[in-house]
Amino acid sequence: MMLRIFASILLLFSILFLPFWVSVILALLGMLYFSLFYEAVVLFLLSDLLYGAPEARLFNIFFFSFILSIIFLLVIEFLKKKLKFYKKNQHVFKDF
Repeated sequence: MMLRIFASILLLFSILFLPFWVSVILALLGMLYFSLFYEAVVLFLLSDLLYGAPEARLFNIFFFSFILSIIFLLVIEFLKKKLKFYKKNQHVFKDF
């Protein structure tokens, strides 16, 4: 639990102060390591709200990194369930 909180704070720090590609790498690593890493999705929404601007190349989508983070989270969670070494009974709130 403490590791997940530390990872979320590190991702928040990277979104606020580091280049965008560092935040993307940390978010992908968090999505791969933790089960349902929703913190990345929320923090990329914060990133879009702070730094986002509509681009003509991206069909004037304002929340581009937010939408991509949702897609990546869903795809990664789907692939985790299909992999052999992933525990099927792993839950986020295993203490409750």
